[in-house]
Amino acid sequence: MDGKGRCIDSVFIERLWRSLKSECVYLYAWKTGSQAKAGIARWITFYNHHRPHSSLGGTPPVAFYRQTINATQPDQQVQKPA
Repeated sequence: MDGKGRCIDSVFIERLWRSLKSECVYLYAWKTGSQAKAGIARWITFYNHHRPHSSLGGTPPVAFYRQTINATQPDQQVQKPA
C-alpha cells in the first residue's frame, strides 16, 4: 500500500483486531478450531449489533448504518397500478 493517507488505513483494522483479541480470544481456551470459529462469530455479531461505539455516538455500527441510509435516501413511495 502506498500513497497519501495509506498509513492511516490500517488503524481501524488494527483496533478491531486488538478488541477481538482482548475481549474474546484471550479469554477462552477453545479446544478445537470449530469452537474458536463459533466463538469469534458470536463476538463479531455482538460487536456489530450490540456493542456501543464511542466514535459513533454510543450506537452500534448496524444502528448507525441504518440511520445513515435512512437519512440519505429520499422517501420512496410505492405507486399503486391504476
